[in-house]
Amino acid sequence: MTVALIPVVDALPVGFDALRAEASAEGHRNIDRLAIDWASGKVRFDACGEALLAALVAGELTGIGGITIDPNDRSALRMRRFYVRAAHRRTGVGRRLAEALISGAGRARCLVVNAGTEQAARFWEALGFAPDDRYGHTHILRRGPG
Repeated sequence: MTVALIPVVDALPVGFDALRAEASAEGHRNIDRLAIDWASGKVRFDACGEALLAALVAGELTGIGGITIDPNDRSALRMRRFYVRAAHRRTGVGRRLAEALISGAGRARCLVVNAGTEQAARFWEALGFAPDDRYGHTHILRRGPG
């Protein structure tokens, strides 16, 4: 399976509404927040070091994920708004998204994430994040001194 990762810059990707509806039906509100923040301009993943990536398989939007400057620690980056459609979980889509963002994180001393479910916690831990329940996040990936 080939996963194409496309930077989201000017508009949310084609298929976003279906992805959002699926996430909402599963009780995940992070994609609703992504849509609201994007529409208002509050969060556009456009500051230095930030990015939002769409994952496509056979041209279909199968996942999305981003990274922003952490609002609680400006020297850290925060993984945000991750969602992979149920049919594509455990196929490597989420891992590809996360690894691409981690590798593009530059010199950030650490990355943090708020894993909203036990399944999400296991996902982030498999990528090297360690439990760390401080400052509004649940996990941390330390990348240097500090």
